[in-house]
Amino acid sequence: MPTDDDLVPNPKYDDLRAALETVREHVHVLETALDRACAQFGGEPVWVGPAARAFAEELNGRRARMRSAVQHVIAELEAELRTTPAKVSRSAAMSG
Repeated sequence: MPTDDDLVPNPKYDDLRAALETVREHVHVLETALDRACAQFGGEPVWVGPAARAFAEELNGRRARMRSAVQHVIAELEAELRTTPAKVSRSAAMSG
């Protein structure tokens, strides 16, 4: 069993932390990507009729799925990071 002196930073942990940081930097852009289009359909009539209503519903659904997907990615990265040791033995770091 390695001692604390034998442990080195875990490359997988560092990669996960960097990926999470990158995703968090882009969250606002991803979550709001369809807001303008949805607002146009929710404000003044841009297009009316059954096809327009169906399109607006689809657009709002896609916006909700986008937001949900972004939050799911963050949750998955956070969960993986919690179960990944920050430090590992030198041999584990080199083989990983």
